[in-house]
Amino acid sequence: MALYLMVFEQLTNNHYNMIKYFLLGAFSLAQFSFVSAKETSEPSKSITYNVSQQVPKTVIIKTKKFKIRIDKQPNGRYLYQSWNANAKITAKPSMIISDGELIPDGSGGNYYFNFNNEGHSYQVWRNYLTDSAKKAPYTLVVTDTNDREIVRQDGYVVKN
Repeated sequence: MALYLMVFEQLTNNHYNMIKYFLLGAFSLAQFSFVSAKETSEPSKSITYNVSQQVPKTVIIKTKKFKIRIDKQPNGRYLYQSWNANAKITAKPSMIISDGELIPDGSGGNYYFNFNNEGHSYQVWRNYLTDSAKKAPYTLVVTDTNDREIVRQDGYVVKN
């Protein structure tokens, strides 16, 4: 019986130590997971279009010949409206294109809005990364049905 009690006591101590180490390991793992989660929840500097460079819900730009307003719609698509450069935004738009989409371009924050109308493609590029500090923040590019570029104009924000 004494031998049985000694073995039981030794097993109990071993179980106690095992449980102690298990709990210590679980606690440590939880702490490391918390620290890791806290570190990765901060915005990354390399993913800029989605985190630090937010896409506005509405942007109004002016090029040499046009004023363009792009609005995010409730369905997640984009609406393109354009006027002559000298027209007021409160006037009736000369062109309206719905169902545009936002297309990311690389990981540096650049993106463009893409709209299609009667075989023509209208792209409004957001230029975060450029070779020149004088580069316009937006560029309008229009291509015809044969993918020939027919318009390329830099644009500046009128209202954001």
